[in-house]
Amino acid sequence: MKCVIGIGGVTNGGKTTLTNRLIKSLPNCCVVHQDDFFRKPDHIEVGADGFRQWDVITALDMDAMANTIRGWAENPVKFACSHGVNVSPATEVADPDQLVHILIVEGFLLYNYKSLMDVYNKCYYISIPYEECKRRRSTRQYTVPDPPGLFDGHVWPMYLKHRKEMVESCLAITYLDGLKSKEELYSQVYEDIQNTLLNRL
Repeated sequence: MKCVIGIGGVTNGGKTTLTNRLIKSLPNCCVVHQDDFFRKPDHIEVGADGFRQWDVITALDMDAMANTIRGWAENPVKFACSHGVNVSPATEVADPDQLVHILIVEGFLLYNYKSLMDVYNKCYYISIPYEECKRRRSTRQYTVPDPPGLFDGHVWPMYLKHRKEMVESCLAITYLDGLKSKEELYSQVYEDIQNTLLNRL
């Protein structure tokens, strides 16, 4: 059985922290990080707001990301092996069809790309308030540093725009409070994923 889980949400909401915890505890679990598909800086347009448009879907090579997810779907064992993930041998389960393969797709614009809307078996979205998001963002060191005013002039407005589009898509999403402790978020999501897997068997 294959299961694709989306962990989306606002910048600095805790997506990667949650994902890293889940991949250590879920069986045969691989991950695709949307951030790995950013285009090179010289391919990022400058918008009317005066900032490079990092927080829009065109800043990402979404076709390459979709192809990576398709590669996992076609052969999760080969994908896992090529990404250094140990896979439980099929001999350890009575019915090989019950061997679970999980892919977590993590990123900030997961649910705004129509070609991937139907691949997710379970969708999560982490939100935090403006003040906390801005505080967390100010403590992060990025490869391309944030220029002054980027958060208020581009990052937050794009978050609000894309979140509205996502909500309007009517995708079944479980919303998570990013102000909860890391342990609370992990426990909530881990338990929910276990229930999802049991219901699919």
